[in-house]
Amino acid sequence: MSAQNCNGPAILLKFLQMASKKNKPTKKTMLLGLGLDNKDGHTRITAGEDFKLVGGSAETHGVMQEKAIKLTEHLKRRGKTLDTVTRAEFNDIAHKVGMQVVEPKKLPPQSEE
Repeated sequence: MSAQNCNGPAILLKFLQMASKKNKPTKKTMLLGLGLDNKDGHTRITAGEDFKLVGGSAETHGVMQEKAIKLTEHLKRRGKTLDTVTRAEFNDIAHKVGMQVVEPKKLPPQSEE
């Protein structure tokens, strides 16, 4: 399987991470990449300013790195960050760099009993 066709186990999500600064929580949008096809026992972790990539085979992890870097470059060209980009812009860029985007599922409201 070539690196360009290796999309199955690499799931990329946009999520909010809470960071603590002097006991005042702030939100920072991060990109999370999960590789689920590791069979060689290596733990692969890559962290960037606005992304974290975990797991995967060497090939899958490399593909995730490439796509995360390309996404960051596209955002910089547009003068945006993950904190300022709209969902539509993010999805457009993700599509251009070949990312699979997992949309969050909305849970039905819980009734109080």
